[in-house]
Amino acid sequence: MEKKDKTLVILTPAFPGNESETYWVPSQQLLVKALHNNFPGVKIIVLSLQYPDHRSSYTWHGITVFSFDGMHRRKLKRLSLWQNIRHTVKDIHSTHTIIGLFSCWCGECALIGKYLARKYTLRHYIWICGQDARKTNRWISFIRPRGDELVAMSPSLVREFQKNHGKKPLHIIPNAIDRESFSLPVTAHRDIDIFAAGSFEPLKQFDLYTRIVHSIRQSLPDIKASHCGIGREKKKIESLVKELELEDHLQLLGGKPHAELLQLMQRTRVFLHTSRYEGFSTVCLEALYAGAHVISFCYPLDHNVPHWHVVNSPEEMKAKAIEILQDPRTSHTPVMLYDMDESAKAVMGLYISNSGPKSKAVITETIRIS
Repeated sequence: MEKKDKTLVILTPAFPGNESETYWVPSQQLLVKALHNNFPGVKIIVLSLQYPDHRSSYTWHGITVFSFDGMHRRKLKRLSLWQNIRHTVKDIHSTHTIIGLFSCWCGECALIGKYLARKYTLRHYIWICGQDARKTNRWISFIRPRGDELVAMSPSLVREFQKNHGKKPLHIIPNAIDRESFSLPVTAHRDIDIFAAGSFEPLKQFDLYTRIVHSIRQSLPDIKASHCGIGREKKKIESLVKELELEDHLQLLGGKPHAELLQLMQRTRVFLHTSRYEGFSTVCLEALYAGAHVISFCYPLDHNVPHWHVVNSPEEMKAKAIEILQDPRTSHTPVMLYDMDESAKAVMGLYISNSGPKSKAVITETIRIS
């Protein structure tokens, strides 16, 4: 059988089960869409290991996705999962010209990707996205990646990975946003003083976010704050809101479609990001482009960005938020860092030298580091 189309296979732990699940792995969603849109001559196939929680093949925005329902598979069942993925890639290889494999996170996906790349003599790159750079990642000792197959999402992840695993990623392709997702012009009416978004997980520290809003209220009694997201600590945060008597000042909005989340950001003055660890947060990039000021403990870059304020303590976060809210000169001009179209072009450039649209200098200058 003649192999006709060039194909890039992307391995990811999770992917949306349908087009309405915009909250699942937003950076991977945006990258896959951008690859599909910018390179119509290359077929994109996504292999999702854990979620959706059923085994199937389906089409997502014109892109083929295979899901393997691996979330609850352990021990011997895990081996059968890997076998299923191997057979799927074998079938793809028999009917398509695979130009390479791209693994999201340096974990189980990367281990499978490395094995398959060796078996079929394919290029394989691993996108380091966040917690996979931490010392607790035990997959690294099994993967044993080379520096030239590691692609970090940010300079901070290069340093973190090298510090913890003794291997320096030799490429950087940053997380980015899709500017077409925003409704423009950005609204001038900003009725949300403080906003946050993300899952209710211990790492995100939304209990701290709640306490900071409570503390800011002592100086700004009419403060209006919101949070958008779901997660296992939801009841804990709801109880804390009641305990601190913030029901009239902090709205917990639950999960929202991505478009609605962006609209909320465009009404926001200050975006607080209380996570104690982060690779390159999508919500921070989106908040900046929505015109909000971002205040965070973690900072992914090695240069200053307008309207992104880095602090070292909850007290500093509170003080900086009050300063911005009280300053009549505060500007809410959108700040654009990276466009996902450019990141997609940089990814494809790893596999095909003449891959069509070229990435702008802002990406190509950072794609390889010494």
